[in-house]
Amino acid sequence: MSALAPTIEAFFTQRLIAQRDASPRTIAAYRDTLRLLLAFIYDRTGIPPSRLDIGDVDAALIGAFLTHLETVRGNSVRTRNARLAAIRSLFGYAAIRHPEHAELIQRVLAIPTKRTTRPDVSFLTPTEIDALLATPETDTWIGRRDHTLLVLLIQTGLRVSELTALLCSDIHLGVGAHVRCHGKGRKDRATPLTAQTVSVLLAWEHEHSGSPADPLFLSRRRGPLSTDAVEWLVTKHATTAAATCPPLRNKTVTPHVLRHTAAMQLLNAGVDSSVIALWLGHESIATTQVYLHADLALKEQALARTTPPNTKPGRYRPPDQLLAFLEAL
Repeated sequence: MSALAPTIEAFFTQRLIAQRDASPRTIAAYRDTLRLLLAFIYDRTGIPPSRLDIGDVDAALIGAFLTHLETVRGNSVRTRNARLAAIRSLFGYAAIRHPEHAELIQRVLAIPTKRTTRPDVSFLTPTEIDALLATPETDTWIGRRDHTLLVLLIQTGLRVSELTALLCSDIHLGVGAHVRCHGKGRKDRATPLTAQTVSVLLAWEHEHSGSPADPLFLSRRRGPLSTDAVEWLVTKHATTAAATCPPLRNKTVTPHVLRHTAAMQLLNAGVDSSVIALWLGHESIATTQVYLHADLALKEQALARTTPPNTKPGRYRPPDQLLAFLEAL
């Protein structure tokens, strides 16, 4: 076994698990990155992963891997940068264990992240929300489950992973009704519930009749819903709702879009962005600023409070008939 293999094993067992106590999601993300990288190197060089040495994995090879992610696998720039972050973390650890490869490691650590544009935040209007919530057939068990799930997503803005991890004991419907979740970055938070959401959840709780340790939302087979299943059912109901609400045809509705919708509802209600950051479980208030950019109505209100400059429109007149002809082409 080469020097790279025990370094990777120690990176996971000693650095990520023992020293950093990384979450299972972080470990899985780093694992998947290295599996893709090792498979790419094997296809490119023919060297089995267990026989790779640190000197075999240079900056040029990793650069080719990052290009492969975008051009062949069709990954976004954000995914490419996330893969690079995992590789940097590994090589930062390798720098301590293998100072003899310091120059090669520094070249890898110097690979820059690629800049990316931030798209406009997509969210649903009140009319689109009503159309979506009216889609599930509430005369069936699956329809009532989906309706409850959509109501909870739109009102609380939970991440899809937080939603699927909810247990019956996480819902508190008495005085001070709220839902508790274990969010990203190991942050626990409680999100208050409106009276309408409470009434929907009370009906679902009565029908569910599960123990406190049971998942709040079950699949047809009475197991917990997966994130893929939630993605699928949101897309299904959005497609159906588009038949009666044409604006939905131009939107790709996902659970994360419903999270954006919850944030925009709070913003339009005049809630401060710092409170919205706490509501959504954001690490930094800067993350919440994207909703300010997306709210055109808020910008129009700001414009209405300003005084327009005292100016008159001017008109260009070409100095010659031939120039006028050329300008008109």
